[in-house]
Amino acid sequence: MSCTIGLVEDDEVIRENLKDFLETHGFAVRAHADRGSALDAFHSDLPDVAVLDVALGDEREGGFQLCSELRRVSSELPIVFLTSHDDEVDRISGLRLGADDYLSKERSFDFLVVRIETLIARQRALRAEATGSDAGGSTWRTGSLEIDRVRSRVSWRGQPVDLPLTQYWMVAELASGSSAVKSHADLMRAARIHVAPNTIAAHMRAIRQRFRAVDPDFDAIRTERGLGYRWLEP
Repeated sequence: MSCTIGLVEDDEVIRENLKDFLETHGFAVRAHADRGSALDAFHSDLPDVAVLDVALGDEREGGFQLCSELRRVSSELPIVFLTSHDDEVDRISGLRLGADDYLSKERSFDFLVVRIETLIARQRALRAEATGSDAGGSTWRTGSLEIDRVRSRVSWRGQPVDLPLTQYWMVAELASGSSAVKSHADLMRAARIHVAPNTIAAHMRAIRQRFRAVDPDFDAIRTERGLGYRWLEP
């Protein structure tokens, strides 16, 4: 059974190109040009994943508003922003509203497919767990950190840490290296992104903040200037 993608993009050319691209990868795509028509459609029938632009027509933050509205409809619907607004303020705003990830249009559509497939796998794992059919064995631990590879989630000292997909991949890469330094290139490769080093630094700041929300004394990520980052928790 194919998964349904709810695509909301106001640029007709991008919308049609992305729709065709996703359909060639086996997804059923319902495309919408504005927030109102998308919300009406989503109220009637939620897709498996929502892919949203930020600026929709005259609404510069129409995608943010739509994300907030969708979160009131469903706390579980995977939501990804695909947008030309790639500054850190917009990225943080989208994630705070409940999006699962935020991807620039300048990056390859292939990165979007990877994220969609990962989010669908995570959703299926969570549903299996809820029905008691989870086979288990998907987690591994290092010190106080627990990583669930199927659900793409982490816990710290028994408390779940809310990370978007990109940051989950970065943490998994850091923690897998037995205290080895991970370069910006290593982290970009793990997170399926190509960004400037200062964007990686911004992600590291956000990751620390999310861990400190559950443990104010969290200090397991060390910045190695000129080299990258190191996970210190034994």
